[in-house]
Amino acid sequence: MAKVTRDDVARLAGTSTAVVSYVINNGPRPVAPATRERVLAAIKELGYRPDRVAQAMASRRTDLIGMIVPDARQPFFAEMAHAVEQAAAERGKMVLVGNSDYRDEREVHYLRAFLGMRVSGLILVSQGPSERAAAEIEAWDARVVLLHERPEAIDDVAVVTDDVGGAQLATRHLLEHGHEYVACLGGVENTPEVGDPVADHVEGWRRAMQESGRSTEGRLFQAPYNRYDAYQVALKLLAGPDRPPAIFCSTDDQAFGVLRAARELRIDVPGELAVAGFDDVKEAALTDPPLTTISSDRPAMARAAVDLVLDDGLRVAGSRRERVKQFPSGLVIRRSCGCGEA
Repeated sequence: MAKVTRDDVARLAGTSTAVVSYVINNGPRPVAPATRERVLAAIKELGYRPDRVAQAMASRRTDLIGMIVPDARQPFFAEMAHAVEQAAAERGKMVLVGNSDYRDEREVHYLRAFLGMRVSGLILVSQGPSERAAAEIEAWDARVVLLHERPEAIDDVAVVTDDVGGAQLATRHLLEHGHEYVACLGGVENTPEVGDPVADHVEGWRRAMQESGRSTEGRLFQAPYNRYDAYQVALKLLAGPDRPPAIFCSTDDQAFGVLRAARELRIDVPGELAVAGFDDVKEAALTDPPLTTISSDRPAMARAAVDLVLDDGLRVAGSRRERVKQFPSGLVIRRSCGCGEA
């Protein structure tokens, strides 16, 4: 059977191939409703399928959005990537996801790969600051939206949550339970000081402690973001002579590791140790006890990032129309902090 072409559709619909193109691509010129219906009917009758590769070559853009995350195995990034995929589907786009594994060279690898594919835009969750990534974006003149993190080296539009304010909420809530102080699980030694959510979580914890007149000295502990390594850090911390009465964890995944370590050491949570996290991933409601944490509107953030990366007005006269779109954080109270206990 001969392949159905755009010319075939135009002949059956009684119009030009240009009009068929306008209908298929929803522009750039308007098409009268009656004409549009004839074209759509012809497409259905003939079983026409647009050649997306040819369209991409002609427009120098595909129906793809590239997304780079540090580690899609972590629940927060997995849920964020899923939210972006859903938001992109609503706009008729598909998402390609790459994992940087918190390494600059992997981030640059995916930047080059996705931009070489002529993606419509790129959503970047970067552990930055990465001078190499910034240079790559500038060289390609790429349409990029930063999501969740805003590295100092990459000066692009960003969609973030109120990380400092959220951490303050969690720490204040733990202190309101009457604890002498709250310890903090921050990031690793090379965590960036600017633009990184974990650094902002530490800053929020620090502010809440200082507001209450409590010292932070010796109460900040470095821990990787994942539950497995955080569990090892928590085992040493909780088995030591200076076990804290409460811990604010910069990520829920860290908090999961703390809860596992406490259970293994037979430390009652929240009776002997109060715990709070940050992210409100779905698993947080299913831990034992359920985890008090900080939430953000991930679906709304994902939609905002997709809308921005596909917005032709993103760049206006060489400047950014809206550089940072910040969403509020909210406290989700569950039993790990002591609420609901007799």
